[in-house]
Amino acid sequence: MNFKIAVLAGDGIGKEVTDWAVQVLRAVGDQFQHSFTFEDGLIGHAAIEATGNPLPEATLTTCRSADAVLLGAVGHPMYDLDPTLKVRPEQGLLRLRKSLGLYSNIRPIRIFDELLSASSLKPEVLRGADILFYRELTGGIYFGERGRSEDRSAAYDTKSYSRMEVERIARQAFEAAAGRRGRLHSVDKANVLESSRLWREVVQELSGEYPNVEVIHMYVDNAAMQLIRDPRQFDVVLTGNMFGDILTDEASQIAGSLGMLPSASVGDAIGLYEPVHGSAPDIAGQDKANPMATILSAALMLNSAFGLKEESECVIGAVESVLAQGYRTGDIRQTDTPADMVLGTTAIGKAILAALAKRFAPQL
Repeated sequence: MNFKIAVLAGDGIGKEVTDWAVQVLRAVGDQFQHSFTFEDGLIGHAAIEATGNPLPEATLTTCRSADAVLLGAVGHPMYDLDPTLKVRPEQGLLRLRKSLGLYSNIRPIRIFDELLSASSLKPEVLRGADILFYRELTGGIYFGERGRSEDRSAAYDTKSYSRMEVERIARQAFEAAAGRRGRLHSVDKANVLESSRLWREVVQELSGEYPNVEVIHMYVDNAAMQLIRDPRQFDVVLTGNMFGDILTDEASQIAGSLGMLPSASVGDAIGLYEPVHGSAPDIAGQDKANPMATILSAALMLNSAFGLKEESECVIGAVESVLAQGYRTGDIRQTDTPADMVLGTTAIGKAILAALAKRFAPQL
């Protein structure tokens, strides 16, 4: 099978981590006789530096013609220090999501047994946690009307959702829950926000179509607490853009590090696959980045975008094997991890490729 993948390395550690995901995909392609074609594009600060635009038209054209998009990260500290800058790296990512109709962000939160002690939570609280988040991605407060008063002493941001926007992602979440453990938590703030009351109405109406899925409505403040108190109670979590942004970062601590979390942004056609972590400019170019979230995002791509479940499981199994051998990157290092088992980006990438080759060996 032939697949075209647009690779947007972006900023900071983006190129370091996407390079290893591409190598893993090439290895999978060689073994299973798939042809993966990779085409690079600029986004974020790198694109602003080169073209003045955080998402050049050439990049958007490349993405639209691809079967899937692999993204590294966007962001640069210079923009954090000057909030008055009108052109910002994140605008490129927001526009890309909107342009490709990527309204659903899917974030699996899975704890590898080998990393139970890497989290700040107790192992007995974490063991067995397996959560799938569905975060609405193109609506809500990020895309609502905003502005300042004439004297700039007051500001406003508007959170707005339509019935269609809620229904299309809710249906995806219901389908996922029906194929998992049959439990859906819908997270909102319906006791305060009118947009959340509409959200709850739509979810409740759809629930009649999925009688085998238990629906639990939960306020976002309670959900934030429950994720830490008892993460195993959650199966599929459905929520809006802002709430999802916050809750999935909180949930990253269940997995021990942002460096372990993949994600997919999907709509009705092409999907974008990226690690949850940011551009981490403080460690860029130092061989310290953890590429596992990006490699796991590639595994998610294989299954979700291309329907290659066996290939996807091989990649996940290779990552799990490396962790089982005791190898760690700096972000998931534990207090009892020997210094010689803490690897940099290149060494951990090579270890995953070696583990992948061993998984292929019985088939040769």
